[in-house]
Amino acid sequence: MQYIAPLAKLIEQFRALPGIGPKSAARLAYHILEMDKARAEALAAAIVEAKNKIGYCQVCFNLTDSNPCKICCADERDSTTVCVVEEPRDVAAMERMREYRGLYHVLHGSLSPLEGIGPQDLRIKELLSRIQAGQIQEVIMATNPNVEGEATAMYLARLLKPIGIKVTRIAHGLPIGGDLEYADEVTLSKALENRREI
Repeated sequence: MQYIAPLAKLIEQFRALPGIGPKSAARLAYHILEMDKARAEALAAAIVEAKNKIGYCQVCFNLTDSNPCKICCADERDSTTVCVVEEPRDVAAMERMREYRGLYHVLHGSLSPLEGIGPQDLRIKELLSRIQAGQIQEVIMATNPNVEGEATAMYLARLLKPIGIKVTRIAHGLPIGGDLEYADEVTLSKALENRREI
């Protein structure tokens, strides 16, 4: 379908976003055009402000508008425990739980030799520097439960165990409310492997 040039440009920008196909991009573009001008300008200003003010924490590499971030600066956090995650959105997921009180380290990806992502492409060197500073006693591997996440967790565990750091891995298994009949073999295997006494 032919769109007028400004609309086509807007649709093209939405299509560049992850998970947005041509129909969704067109729907979003038309929605923007139906907004009143003040609301559209507020949306544009919020995007520009986020791009200008948000960066990475110099300690944990999470998204922040201050350096170091609020989590790294918080006195009530357990500075002896660091949870290693792949992406900033994983920190947000862990924080929604409201149970973890330690610090974080964001790798910004996972090892994936097929995609050419090696240890030098992640924030592993910075994690090792934090550990060598001496306060960290436990590193919790909270990488994703897929091949790349498991490989990353195992790689880091092999690096950290000889240093004398306790390395743990978050448990994997069946989600609450899940049915056994719909679980795949790997998920069931992990659930059985990580069972605990009741």
